[in-house]
Amino acid sequence: MVADVLAYFGEPTEEYVRRRHSELKSRGLTNDQIFPRISAELAGRRVAAPELTLRQLRRIVYG
Repeated sequence: MVADVLAYFGEPTEEYVRRRHSELKSRGLTNDQIFPRISAELAGRRVAAPELTLRQLRRIVYG
């Protein structure tokens, strides 16, 4: 279990953003709801990611 927690928090920012976007999209949320939520989650991670704009988050997901 400890390894799972460490792996979760060690996940690179880009992978985290893509995974969370997919999870939240599958729950029926819209992008207007998803990207601000992901932005807030990134700030609360163990090692906070650099502050990304909503546009940067969209580019990570959609290229």
